[in-house]
Amino acid sequence: MNRFVRIMLAAASLTVGGGEATAKDTGRIFVSNEKSNTVTVLDGKTYAPVATIRTGKRPRDLKLNPERTRLYVACGDDNRIDVIDVEKLAVVDRIGGIDEPEVFDIGPDGRQLFVSNEDEGRLSIVDLATRKVVKSIKVGQEPEGVLVSLDGATVYVASEAASLVHVIDVASGTIKADIPVGSRPRRFAQASDGKEVWVSAEVEGIVYVIDAASNKVTKRIEFQPRGFRRDDIRPVGLKLTRDGATAYITLGAANRVAVVDGKTKEVRDYILVGSRPWDVTLSRDETRLFVANGTSDDITVIDVKAGKVIRSAPVGRSPHSVAIDD
Repeated sequence: MNRFVRIMLAAASLTVGGGEATAKDTGRIFVSNEKSNTVTVLDGKTYAPVATIRTGKRPRDLKLNPERTRLYVACGDDNRIDVIDVEKLAVVDRIGGIDEPEVFDIGPDGRQLFVSNEDEGRLSIVDLATRKVVKSIKVGQEPEGVLVSLDGATVYVASEAASLVHVIDVASGTIKADIPVGSRPRRFAQASDGKEVWVSAEVEGIVYVIDAASNKVTKRIEFQPRGFRRDDIRPVGLKLTRDGATAYITLGAANRVAVVDGKTKEVRDYILVGSRPWDVTLSRDETRLFVANGTSDDITVIDVKAGKVIRSAPVGRSPHSVAIDD
């Protein structure tokens, strides 16, 4: 076998669906598309499409396991979690019997999923070894956002209809506190020191900051991008940098991402993105911000340091959530 053939065979062995088949750290971007019933995979450097993965109906939240070898996808209309192999770029397993999963979080040890069940008004805890629901906890109506504390001892659940944040003790499965917030709380964020929990209240147009030690609201953050009515400002997705210095918050019909000072809680800037920005996440080195735009069927990539849009990349219909294998 000559050298050219050996090189070509080696290159071919790295190719799956148009990209390299390493099990993690590929830099690929995964986007769930609610109305396409797919996950779009983009190259992390060129933002070109790598693969389209068929999933169950209405894929919404998605997250990588700590090893970044598996991607979990909540398929709400099929009452299941699909499991995608990051190397094969294919669904390799399904965890069924989970009513209307919408948003979830993964425990810090990677052994459990904490899943909001929208219709049932419950939080399900799924053991990933057995693929079974090991605990089901009654919460307020229409739960969405879920956040597990850094030590895994506490889980926060946002009840949209009740306008509450539930603080749940994981070991006992009991609610330790109910924190009143604004209308339709949606998503959470937390910095690496774990001292604050941020939650977006979509209909009120406010982000609440909660002290994690006292379970008390310490700040309400308002948004006033120029030229928009109050009803257009609908915060949903939010992401804090690891040091808590900066927060990025999507503003729905205002078609902007707000850049907020994590210390003063003052808005520093608004960045124009696609139509109805929904989810937002950061690259691991925190140099790039990725925004899922629900009604323009694309994602926006932002250079964080410059505060400027780098690229818009088309994905499927109604992108919901973004995860990055970096």
